[in-house]
Amino acid sequence: MHFDKIHNKGQAQLFKNPLLESLTKTHPVVIWSMYVPVIVGLLYFSTVLSELPALRILFQFIAGMFIWSLFEYLIHRFAFHFLAKSKRAMKIVYIIHGNHHEYPRDRQRLFMPAVPSILLATTLFGLIYFVASLIGYTDWVFAFFAGFLLGYLVYGTMHYAIHAWNPPFKWMKALWRNHHLHHYKEQEKGFGVSSTLWDHVFGTLFNLDREKEDKEKVKELMFEKKCSTN
Repeated sequence: MHFDKIHNKGQAQLFKNPLLESLTKTHPVVIWSMYVPVIVGLLYFSTVLSELPALRILFQFIAGMFIWSLFEYLIHRFAFHFLAKSKRAMKIVYIIHGNHHEYPRDRQRLFMPAVPSILLATTLFGLIYFVASLIGYTDWVFAFFAGFLLGYLVYGTMHYAIHAWNPPFKWMKALWRNHHLHHYKEQEKGFGVSSTLWDHVFGTLFNLDREKEDKEKVKELMFEKKCSTN
């Protein structure tokens, strides 16, 4: 979904109903406060109730974070950027992700809102548990999904930070630029947010050495102090 003009101020109106509209907005603190207790509970279940070895739980947890990074890439590339043709499908894509590309600095929509987030998380947990039950590994699900959820929180926080602030460390500058180029230059590249790993694997990473030559574009993307940062 491409726009003739990208707005660095304001936000889209997705619904006329005030209640529905309010449900499309959130803050990182809200999402963290929702999922941290769930993560702790899942790990408690794995360590105390399931009595699994600590190394196995750690491996499952790390595996969950790793799989999240792949899921993040795939859902961003193929669901959020689905090439809709019908008006209804285009409206759905706009509500899910298109509005973010039109208003990329709308801080109230940098995390998935609470209600759809909970619905998606519940659905994914059910699917993972079902698949695990078919192969007899249900005791793996809890620590794995705890890592998966933490991966989501890291992703959401990184997404918020990339759009709201300058990179806090020099080594993070490439990650910032990769995502801003995705917004301001070419939407068919730079799908990774919390990591560029899968952009490397699938060949969708921007050539950052070449992009560096465009100094004016770099200044725009990196939110230099003399530019408006909202």
